[in-house]
Amino acid sequence: MKANWLPIVIVIIISIVIINDSITWYQQKQIAAKLTAAYIATEPVDTVWRGWNKYQIKTSTDSGKLIWYGHELIANTAYYLGPKGIVAHTTNGMNCQNCHLDGGTIPYGNNFGKVYATYPQFRARNNGIQSIYGRVNDCFERSLNGKALDSSTHEMQAIYAYMQWLGDGVPKGVARGGTSIMKLKYLDVAADPIAGKKVYVTNCQSCHGNNGQGQLNIDGNAYTYPPMWGEHSYNDGAGLYRLSSFAGFAKNNMPFGSDYHNTKLTDKEAWDVAAFVNSQPRPHKNQSADWKNIANKPIDFPFGPYTDTFTETQHKYGPFTPIKNSKSTKK
Repeated sequence: MKANWLPIVIVIIISIVIINDSITWYQQKQIAAKLTAAYIATEPVDTVWRGWNKYQIKTSTDSGKLIWYGHELIANTAYYLGPKGIVAHTTNGMNCQNCHLDGGTIPYGNNFGKVYATYPQFRARNNGIQSIYGRVNDCFERSLNGKALDSSTHEMQAIYAYMQWLGDGVPKGVARGGTSIMKLKYLDVAADPIAGKKVYVTNCQSCHGNNGQGQLNIDGNAYTYPPMWGEHSYNDGAGLYRLSSFAGFAKNNMPFGSDYHNTKLTDKEAWDVAAFVNSQPRPHKNQSADWKNIANKPIDFPFGPYTDTFTETQHKYGPFTPIKNSKSTKK
């Protein structure tokens, strides 16, 4: 019997080691799982909308090809419709995604996540019900300082198809989180264009130019970085000409590499750089047909007449809280 003890002892020792290692591995796995769960529990629930990746478009079908073309028109508008466009010459050389980031898919990046779900809708600026086609043309005429597209064109139908595709799965009438520009708290003072110039020089000038002229691509037919002012920038009828829109957009997306989880600008810097950029010269749009009910004008709409006694300067730069309080007392 003694002759067989050694192999038996070896087997027992090996078994003990294996069992011990197994227990250790299992315990470590359990500990790791608990730590992971605890970490996740401390993180805020992220409920914002994010758009589909363009490579999820099924380009093997005719409908997929139309959707893909719609994405291309958003991403490379100037190539097709800019001053040197291969389809038409109807816009200022900027691309839709200069304002609607990454094809309109980024949270708080002026995205398209609620478009198909919420249009047609009443828009006070337009004095009535507006369709998706009308909303797209607002951007063409204001942000791109160009001409409207006929709704029957292949280009407009492609843009519509792309927005419909992005909105797949969003219930009608629902606006998911992150599908509007984030509203920043009003400053107690007016936004300061002089302070904003310093913010621009430090954070924006390297891409958008010392004169706000932007940077053209190597082919000279579109902007890699869009102009912030001047004849090729958005006109004063665009949404970003309102300081609250510009500040909210800049806070969560600029400078390059920022997002709403990782912002670089303070709220005041965002307001001030908005004031600086929107104090610079740009194309003018006749807006006499807008806001027929002047009581519906936003607090920071910079053109009168108004139902209050505040100046156009205060409506443009603030402080906005007194205007807000004045509106509240009239209700």
